[in-house]
Amino acid sequence: MTKAELRKYYFEKRLTLSPQKLEKISAQICHAVFSNFQLEKKKISLFLPIERKKEINTYKIWEKARSFDALVAIPKINEKTNELKQVLFEEEDQLETTIWGIPEPKRGRVIAAEHFDFVFVPLLAIDKKGNRVGYGKGYYDRFLKKCSPRCKFIGLSHFDDLSENIDDANFQDVKLDYCITPNEFYRFD
Repeated sequence: MTKAELRKYYFEKRLTLSPQKLEKISAQICHAVFSNFQLEKKKISLFLPIERKKEINTYKIWEKARSFDALVAIPKINEKTNELKQVLFEEEDQLETTIWGIPEPKRGRVIAAEHFDFVFVPLLAIDKKGNRVGYGKGYYDRFLKKCSPRCKFIGLSHFDDLSENIDDANFQDVKLDYCITPNEFYRFD
């Protein structure tokens, strides 16, 4: 399937999830994150959920990571450059919601891409090679290319099934190192 086909299929599938099912999925993924990665004193980039798009609730990951003295940054879109900058996320009153429903920091210290140990990446679909499908604007691909080679890219997916292949994946797409789903942990070569 193509990115557009996968994007449509998985977005529609996500919208059918009940609030209870979404919360269960989010809790399972949070548990798996801390079962598979040592985040203590690490620098982490973590997306916050767009609630109307039923994204995974990552606030629990933020809370737990902070309890391990991790520095957690969240993305803010720079519309002039079409890039993400990462801002240290210390308290919820730091947030404002954009017209697209994205919780973003309105203030805070920027952390450069090359300093991150882990980047948690939102996605709609992912294939068995680690290629992901996002919303199609390329923000994360551009950001991930600036990260250190030692940084690990981890996708968080609502669904356990991975696509066999993304037909139109290309050289500009940055592959993920891992993907966590409610019941599976995938590592890509």
